[in-house]
Amino acid sequence: MPFCRSEAKPNEAVFQQYTKSFSGLHVIDGFSRDIEEGELVAFVGPSGCGKSTLLHIAAGLELPGSGRMLADGQAVTGPHPQRTLMFQENALYPWLTLRQNVALALEFQQVDKREACAQAGAWLAKVNLQGFEDYFPHQVSGGMRQRAALARAFISQPKVLLLDEPFGALDALTRMTLQDALRKLIRAERPTVLLVTHDVDEALFLADRILVFSARPATVLREFNLVHHEKTHDLSEFSAIRRQILGLLGIEAEQDNFAKIIEEVGV
Repeated sequence: MPFCRSEAKPNEAVFQQYTKSFSGLHVIDGFSRDIEEGELVAFVGPSGCGKSTLLHIAAGLELPGSGRMLADGQAVTGPHPQRTLMFQENALYPWLTLRQNVALALEFQQVDKREACAQAGAWLAKVNLQGFEDYFPHQVSGGMRQRAALARAFISQPKVLLLDEPFGALDALTRMTLQDALRKLIRAERPTVLLVTHDVDEALFLADRILVFSARPATVLREFNLVHHEKTHDLSEFSAIRRQILGLLGIEAEQDNFAKIIEEVGV
């Protein structure tokens, strides 16, 4: 079941009337939302509707056309170590080992290289890559590279983790394994997470809240709060939500395998 954090907490991120256009193409239209500290919110919607753009703005890599984002009460005007963005591609440096790639996140923050490498080894162990620390990216599988990217994303212990289709390029079985690994890391580290995904089952498995977006310009068609449903432990309710989300996306759910998937991964 998607995990919940039911106790009231302050807002970690606040989107205020975000609007964004590219060369006259209106992408985001007045998006506003409060994201609670420690909450995982998934963005689901058609390709090109502006979901990833929202993450890039939240990361400080782009500025909105109008509106703003507050992180921990401060306006986001550029990148910050406490906001980490993880892409679909692992973006590991091929000339560095897995340990060196992960350690680099700390070295950028002026952490001593020896200490950074020691911490990198510990984080690689947390994602089940012990024994592969000194392998180069081309020597390991795509799933292992993405595990290393996960370790790199978490090593600086960011307050806000921004995930842009992190497992979209992986096969189904590897993707499910990585989803479970991510879920465990989030439970242990408790960052605030914004997840962009095209995988409705992934959103249901990981998220506390799901926002379903329209085609561009992106507006929120509907919001699903999964915390109440998690407490009921009723898989039929999640199946119903899944069908509703797919319906909003214009997809007819002929066969609902969500309950079967949940049972197979043992949650």
